[in-house]
Amino acid sequence: MTIRALLLASTISLFSLVHAGSFETKAQLGEALFFETSLSGNRTQACATCHMPAVAFTDARPNQFDRAVSIGADGTTHGRRHTPTLSYIGQTPTFHLNDEGLYAGGFFYDGRAHDLPAQADGPIFSPLEMALASPVVLLDRIKENGPYAGAIERLFGSDVLTQPSRLVTAVAESLAAFQRSDAFSPFNSKYDRFLRGEADLTRLEEHGRLLFFSTLINCHSCHQLDHPTQETFTDYTYHNIGTPQNLSVNQADFGLAENPIVQGPQHEGKFRIPTLRNIAITAPYMHNGVFRELETVLRFYNKYVMQAPTNPETGFPWGDPEVAENISLDLLRRGQPLDEYRIESLIAFLKTLTDEQFEHLLD
Repeated sequence: MTIRALLLASTISLFSLVHAGSFETKAQLGEALFFETSLSGNRTQACATCHMPAVAFTDARPNQFDRAVSIGADGTTHGRRHTPTLSYIGQTPTFHLNDEGLYAGGFFYDGRAHDLPAQADGPIFSPLEMALASPVVLLDRIKENGPYAGAIERLFGSDVLTQPSRLVTAVAESLAAFQRSDAFSPFNSKYDRFLRGEADLTRLEEHGRLLFFSTLINCHSCHQLDHPTQETFTDYTYHNIGTPQNLSVNQADFGLAENPIVQGPQHEGKFRIPTLRNIAITAPYMHNGVFRELETVLRFYNKYVMQAPTNPETGFPWGDPEVAENISLDLLRRGQPLDEYRIESLIAFLKTLTDEQFEHLLD
């Protein structure tokens, strides 16, 4: 089964994947493991359960929290933050201090996983997610499956199947290899095709593009890596933007970072700037899923540069921020206000960042 088929399908037959043949590369093994439900404690949940390939690797399952968080393998517990898209995750740099002395890169919203393999095995053992009991149990589950065991021995060494900690590393590296593949980073959106001279932007989309990259409204200050042909629309730095509390989920610690390197009051409420790739089809928004519409996000930012006291989704004033300290006000207050036409133009441009295989979801 090709990755193209996976992207176009909402479900997948694990049997056909596992028995399609041997796994010659780490990425091929990681592809199978990504859909493997036996990696969860009760064998009901895979990585792909919360990161569905058909919807830009997000969780489209309805739940009582309006998908602000995802439900765990036991059907009861739920995560502490919104499940992000894995689109372009392979482009994310490791956690580091950049040239300006700011933390950047890393995985999860707070960068607590230094690199992609460290992120890949986190959900497997999280009691709120896939809830596998231990590396020893993981070893037993892998040994149950001949193709997996054979591939791991061939790719990582025969002694891996005798050492649970090394097996965890092998599984994580395989999942990471798959997530670094073109399946997650195709760079085939209308915007990419425009850059290659293969598509024309509408007048509204072009106006939005010019606005986005201009100093008038300052989007590019955080959402531009400045790569000429493979822009990921994030600089991977960390900020507190005053995200309102999501009162639909009883989570007192939404705004607290879990990265041991960045603990302290000066870092509370700061989360990594997300990619804008596929942003138009990956609602809800913010790390706590508090906003349902992309327009609401733009109006929320707009409130920092003009009088915009009301959340259009609720009809009430914007809620209190999760963390009132450390808000990047100097950055948020730059630029000019967004009128209705500018908001419409920016949304039109942001839609052009949707990968070609997901463009049908825009309708």
